Amino acid sequence: MTAIGGQAVLEGVMMRSPSSWAVAVRKPDGAIAQVVNGIASPMAKRRIWRLPVIRGVIALGESLGIGFRALAISANYAAQEEGDDEEVKTELSRTQLIIAFAVAIGFAVALFKVTPALITNLLPIHSTGYFVAVEGAIRVALFVAYLVLISLMPDLKRVFQYHAAEHKAINCYEAGDELTPERVQRYSLIHVRCGTAFLLWVMVIAIFVFAFFGHPRWYWLIATRILLLPVIAGLAYELIRFAGKHADNRVVLILLSPGLWLQRLTTREPSLDQLEVSIRALQEVLEREQTAGDRGRRVEVMA
Repeated sequence: MTAIGGQAVLEGVMMRSPSSWAVAVRKPDGAIAQVVNGIASPMAKRRIWRLPVIRGVIALGESLGIGFRALAISANYAAQEEGDDEEVKTELSRTQLIIAFAVAIGFAVALFKVTPALITNLLPIHSTGYFVAVEGAIRVALFVAYLVLISLMPDLKRVFQYHAAEHKAINCYEAGDELTPERVQRYSLIHVRCGTAFLLWVMVIAIFVFAFFGHPRWYWLIATRILLLPVIAGLAYELIRFAGKHADNRVVLILLSPGLWLQRLTTREPSLDQLEVSIRALQEVLEREQTAGDRGRRVEVMA
């Protein structure tokens, strides 16, 4: 079975397989527009990029790049006036992509990596173990608070519905069931490979990684939190990848349960119309995958 991942976008869903990705968007006039692109992953070309941890860093970079491009496509379609059939701009330039990367990564690192470290550094803590534990607790608390706050925003409700529609479609496909809105609606809106769970495990794993560096001066403290992020992300990717292959193991599900619970904050029950959009994106990549054969099947993707 082909590994499928995805992402909610504005009024639509992006689905990704090892060899391609597709965006399906509900236009203002009710029609569904879709854009399909191929993927030339370095993991399919050289073995070194498929080594554990390294492949996680590559996969995360690819997911971010595709995600930004998918958001740009959906934003352009969503901005169309009803009945407007003109072709929309569907790609970000290299400069726009770099700027989007810089802003998003900079915000995440500043809020969830640097800020907890600096707050903990101001506290009268001298024990290394206690320092790292408190820093980790602050980081997780900030993350959960952030998710709670955005979950209260009415404007994001539809995005969260499409997030759930993405999960339900993938769960239905992985169960081998028929991909119709009525059948897909029966499946769970939770998925073990979700990016929300991945981010939580990035923060948990960081506690153990940072423990090796003790309580350095503030400038080394910030440097380690930034420079070690790829390593931590790679380790978290391996954990999520393992969980995806052992989703029926009760012990694994118990260990991953905090990440599964958090998905309740970023998902909402979708409508049949939204599930139709999600299914369209999924079918597009599955059709492309059939023609691509076995090329790139070692690439793992997150839901």
